[in-house]
Amino acid sequence: MKNKRFYLIGLTVAVVLAGFLSFYASSSPDGLEKVAIDLGFIDTAKESAVADSALADYGVAGVENERLSVGLAGILGVIATGAIMMIIMRLIGRKKD
Repeated sequence: MKNKRFYLIGLTVAVVLAGFLSFYASSSPDGLEKVAIDLGFIDTAKESAVADSALADYGVAGVENERLSVGLAGILGVIATGAIMMIIMRLIGRKKD
């Protein structure tokens, strides 16, 4: 029971941070983009193969409200990461006969 409570609190904190506070994150370029700008080769960058995907560019495609789009993308990211983590942990935790 203690573990479930701990995980639920952690999940709640992650969803709040990703869903509500992510909109206030810096809009400055990330580290790799900043280096490309500083060294002058940003113009040679190509679009990512997934640039047109549903969660590209820190938002959800089709959601016009930027704040909602970024928040939903953050929440979906937390859920996806949590699901992958749970699958891995269950696979690791299986006992061999």
